[in-house]
Amino acid sequence: MLETVEQLDDALSEPAHYVVNALSKLEGDIIVLGAGGKMGPSLTRMIKRASDMAGSNRRVIGVSRFTSAKKEETLNDAGVKTIRCDLLDPDQMRSLPDAPNVIYMVGVKFGTSSHQAMTWAVNTYLPGAACQKFRNSRILAFSTGNIYGLVPVDGAGSLETDETNPKGEYSMSALGRERVFEHFSQALGIPVALIRLNYACEFRYGVLVDLARKVYIGEKVDLSTGYVNVMWQGDANAMTLGAFDHMSSSPFILNLAGRKKLSVRRVAERFGSLMGKSAAFTGTELPDAFLSDSRRAFGLFGYPQVDEEQMMYWVSDWVMRGGENLGRPTHFERRDGKY
Repeated sequence: MLETVEQLDDALSEPAHYVVNALSKLEGDIIVLGAGGKMGPSLTRMIKRASDMAGSNRRVIGVSRFTSAKKEETLNDAGVKTIRCDLLDPDQMRSLPDAPNVIYMVGVKFGTSSHQAMTWAVNTYLPGAACQKFRNSRILAFSTGNIYGLVPVDGAGSLETDETNPKGEYSMSALGRERVFEHFSQALGIPVALIRLNYACEFRYGVLVDLARKVYIGEKVDLSTGYVNVMWQGDANAMTLGAFDHMSSSPFILNLAGRKKLSVRRVAERFGSLMGKSAAFTGTELPDAFLSDSRRAFGLFGYPQVDEEQMMYWVSDWVMRGGENLGRPTHFERRDGKY
């Protein structure tokens, strides 16, 4: 059982064997842009741990505004060099050290409906500036499964080869981010991988945390979005880094989502059973949802090491014990693209 934040962070940053193998073949330093976000610290720590296990003496550099000094301190303690940087400032971007390997985690989602201009600046303009700065690097960039749009719940979910159908400022600007990376990848010959994530989960945030907390406090669960994918963040970190083995100058695209399509109703009922509560609902399941098919990732790296049932068991225990929560709900139930 993972009972402390320290144990949780260690679990989220533990590298799979294929991560160690991929990083052992990778030459040079790795710089992570956006290392201070929700997923950035654990992924950056995984890079450091895997590099050490591979016997590499590379520098691992985490770049962020680091509004949380605790996150920066934790990375420093793990042997990661940190740089405070506002990436929208051209001078600060240019001042960053060069590195042959870049992980791009920068993006905004929540508040995008009321700050459209900033949304497009961060999600679509900034990737071009990063490509210009790191034109001689490999770039592994995060995207989102939301760009596919809603798909029928009776199917397996969207594949990487499916047409995109974004709705709302966030999803449209996220597709814009992909198109900018695609352009510079082809124009400058930059090897790129685009990671379409849907949805990462740990104990302090994620779809499962949102549902568990609603059940625990007796709040009704909205069933309009009746099905979801969730993936343990540690597995998402590992498969992301494994993609270094598969980058190309016409971007390699990879869905990362859970192995199963989960019924929101059944997940809430399972949390009720685990926590001794009764789940309450509002609305009815609609025939479509944001769902992705990750068979390509599973074919490359195997199935996730932590399954959905294990996550639900851990999350329910964490919520009942009053464990730390980031206070950042996913709003996974939103269907209009307005965040």
